[in-house]
Amino acid sequence: MYQEVIKVRKENEVFAVVLADSSILKEISEYFKFRVPGYTFMPKYKMRLWDGYIRLFNLLTCQLYVGLVPYLENFAKEREYLLEIDEELLDCENKNFSSEQLIKSLKLPLEPRDYQISAIEHGIKKGRGLLLSPTGSGKSLIIYLLARHFEDKKVLVIVPTISLVSQMISDFESYGFNSNKNCHGIFQGQSKDTNKRIVVSTWQSIYKQPKTWFKQFDVVIGDEAHLYKADSIKDIMHKLEQCKYRFGTTGTLDGTQTNKLVLEGLFGPVFSVTTTKKLMENEHLAQLKIDCILLKYDEEECKAIKKLSYQDEIKFILQHSKRNSFITNLAVSMNQNTMVLFQYVEKHGKILYEMIKRKASPNRKILYVSGETDAQVREEIRKITESERNAIIIASVGVFSTGINIRNLDNIIFVSPCKSRIRTLQSIGRVLRVGDYSNTATLYDIVDDFSHKTHRNFALKHFIERAKIYDYEKFDYKIHKLDMARKKL
Repeated sequence: MYQEVIKVRKENEVFAVVLADSSILKEISEYFKFRVPGYTFMPKYKMRLWDGYIRLFNLLTCQLYVGLVPYLENFAKEREYLLEIDEELLDCENKNFSSEQLIKSLKLPLEPRDYQISAIEHGIKKGRGLLLSPTGSGKSLIIYLLARHFEDKKVLVIVPTISLVSQMISDFESYGFNSNKNCHGIFQGQSKDTNKRIVVSTWQSIYKQPKTWFKQFDVVIGDEAHLYKADSIKDIMHKLEQCKYRFGTTGTLDGTQTNKLVLEGLFGPVFSVTTTKKLMENEHLAQLKIDCILLKYDEEECKAIKKLSYQDEIKFILQHSKRNSFITNLAVSMNQNTMVLFQYVEKHGKILYEMIKRKASPNRKILYVSGETDAQVREEIRKITESERNAIIIASVGVFSTGINIRNLDNIIFVSPCKSRIRTLQSIGRVLRVGDYSNTATLYDIVDDFSHKTHRNFALKHFIERAKIYDYEKFDYKIHKLDMARKKL
C-alpha cells in the first residue's frame, strides 16, 4: 500500500524543515494554527490586518520548531502518512545518563528530592524539555544540577527579573558552588562579556545582542518560562541557533494551547515534575488556607459602578478610602510576616505603604518594594524578611509575584483585582515555603462586590475566575462577607 511521505530534516537547533507534497504542507499548516485568546480586542484584528491566528508552521519556509516534531509525529500517525525524521534531530539525547554519579560528585549540602532527580534525568536524557514544576518545588536546584552536568559547556540561564539574577547566583552558592569564580550576572549595565562558564541574565539585558554573541552558548535554561511570550524572548531563542541543549522551567502555564505549543517549540515537550498538592501532602510546602473577604458596598456605589468602564472601576476601587483603611487594619493586625501585593505603584502601592507605616507601631519593620527599587535593595529586603517575625512588605506584583523565595512569610494579601492564572499561582507561591517557625500559610483574597441585581462588576468577575483556579488546584478556601456600608473603619 502506497503511503505519502513527510521528510523532516534539521536546519539548526531552533528549526526543522518539513518536506512533503504541497497539499500535505497545507494540512500541517492548519494543524499548527491556533486563535490567540482575546484576539477580537486586538487593534490589528479590528483593523483587519490580522485574522487572529498564530501559525506555528511557516508555509513559505516550511519551518517548524524542533520542539514540535513530536506533534508532527502524531499528525502523521493520525493520517497514516509515513514520517522520515533526520537522525540529527535526535543527536542531543543521552539515554544512558544516570544522576547518581553527578549528585555524588557535587557533594551537595542537601539531598535532592525524588522528583528533582526525575526532572534532571528526563531533561538530560532528552537534551531538551519544558519542566513543569510548581513554585516551592526547588526549581533552582534543578537548574543548578543541569548546569553542573554540562561541565565542559557554556551555560546561559535566563530569568525574568533583576532580583532573580542575584537570587539564582546566591542559590548556586548555597549548594556549595564557587559562584564568584564561575557565575557572571548581567543586569542594569553589567558587562555582557565574560570568561565565566555560567551566565545568569535577565532577558531585557541581552535581547538586543547580535547573533554572534549567542554563539558562545551550548546550553540555555529559561527560568519562569511561562513569561516567554514577548517577541524579544522568542528572538533570543531564535538567535541561539547553535545551542543544542534547551531547558525551560515553569511553575504554571496559562492554560492556552498556543502559549504551551510556542514554549514546547522553543524548549521541548512538557514534562510534569510534580504538583502543588503532592508537595503539600509530603510537607515540602506549607499548608495553605485561603480566606476570601468579600466586601459588599452600599447600593448607591453599586449603581454608580455599573456605568463605569473596567479602568474606571479599578481606579474607583483603588482610591476607595474605606477599602484602603480595611486593608491597612488587616495588615497591621497580623503579628507575623505579611506581604501586601499590589499592582499599581502610584495609584495604590505608595498610598498603602504610607497608611500602613502610620498605623503600625514605630519599631515594626515596614518595607516597600516596586520596580523602582534597586536590585541590591530588593535582595536586602528579602533577607531582612527572612530574619524577622512580624515585618510587613508592601510589594508590587511585577517584582515579587514571580520566583522570589522568601522564607518565613506567613500571610499574603491580594489587594488588586486579577484573573490571570499564572499571576495568581505565582503570587500564592510566595507564601508556600515552609518556614523556621510554622508550616502553615494564609492568603487573604480581597474581593470587591459591587453587583447590582443581575449585574456583576469586573472585580467580582475576576474573583470568580480566581475561585475556579482554587477549585482546580484543590486549595482550601472560604468566603467571608463584610458589609462595607455598615463597617466603621
